[in-house]
Amino acid sequence: MKENILFEDNHIIAVNKKPGEIVQGDKTGDQPLSEKVKEFLKHKYNKPGNVFLGVVHRIDRPVGGVVLFAKTSKALTRLNELIRNRDIHKTYWAIVYNRPAKPEGHLIHYLVKNQMRNISSAFKTEGKGRLKAELDYALIGESNNYYLLEVELHTGRHHQIRVQLSKTGCPVKGDLKYGAPRSNKDGSIHLFARKIEFIHPVNKEKISITAPPPPDPLWNYFIEKFS
Repeated sequence: MKENILFEDNHIIAVNKKPGEIVQGDKTGDQPLSEKVKEFLKHKYNKPGNVFLGVVHRIDRPVGGVVLFAKTSKALTRLNELIRNRDIHKTYWAIVYNRPAKPEGHLIHYLVKNQMRNISSAFKTEGKGRLKAELDYALIGESNNYYLLEVELHTGRHHQIRVQLSKTGCPVKGDLKYGAPRSNKDGSIHLFARKIEFIHPVNKEKISITAPPPPDPLWNYFIEKFS
């Protein structure tokens, strides 16, 4: 766990989540990242009893990257307020199969989540039960077969980046749920929470936290050539 800690102070801790980990407990019964971080803090500081840890946001199980937790209730309350006000800025990297029609763009769709299938559908127009989803993307690298997009999220909808990119003809590598032709061997998808930026909830300094992608040949290629 220690090597995956990206930032820590008295109020917050940021972790580079591995693809395949869950942030919070679910029906699988697998140990979530939140519990692993609690155990890390308990042993690091030799704390008796329970350790407080607030989950600020989540990312999908097959996605890796920056996940932010609160170590105090004060920090959690203030970070939740930043989330509500869209004052926490998230940057993702996505490796997709097809070149987007434009090298950069602003996407707006209206999403509907199917609870039973755990999948979202994207529509161009508003409608009953449809939630507005917005993001910006820019093409920042390419290989012979794949394209690296940098994505700035403006809303936080279910599977938003995955479904919006798929809707534009650019499914994320390995994402069978949204149109990829084949899966990745390890069950991951090539979507990564690269950076998170916000004003510290207590000391009010600007915080910018960047995570290195997992050691995968394709991620390595793009990191070496374009970052």
